[in-house]
Amino acid sequence: MTQLKKTLESKMKVRFHDCDPFNHLNNSRYIDYFMTARGDQLLEDYDFDIYSIAREQSVGWVSAQTQISYLSPAFLAEEVIIQTQLVSYSEKSLLFEAVMWKNDRTILKAVLWGKLVHVNLATQKSHTHSPELMQFFSGVVNPLSVNMSFDERVKDLRKGL
Repeated sequence: MTQLKKTLESKMKVRFHDCDPFNHLNNSRYIDYFMTARGDQLLEDYDFDIYSIAREQSVGWVSAQTQISYLSPAFLAEEVIIQTQLVSYSEKSLLFEAVMWKNDRTILKAVLWGKLVHVNLATQKSHTHSPELMQFFSGVVNPLSVNMSFDERVKDLRKGL
């Protein structure tokens, strides 16, 4: 069986329409960039299409909680690296981490933890992950080496620079 990557990575360019008057990526758009990168990475690296799952199985994931730390601005036309990973999962939820770096990895731009709840789209209620999904998650999860808070994780990432 092929070993799946635990940390996924892609590049994105900061676009004009996503910036504030100071040519910084607008705070709310960081979340959009992280969510877009994660969805694209799941499809490219795992052939895991959240949109076809929603259409065909009438299940999906909704954001339940987001923690984000803005550390350094991302500038207009700058190319950034976004890394994502699943750090934990349960029968009904996922916790993923997304990290934005300057393209040479010398500056940590932002860190996000997103908790997603699995829902039945027809009933709009939380839904238990199937055994197949649980098996998939067990193969891609990349738990943090120690149990830490979001703030401790941000500090740990910054310390690695």
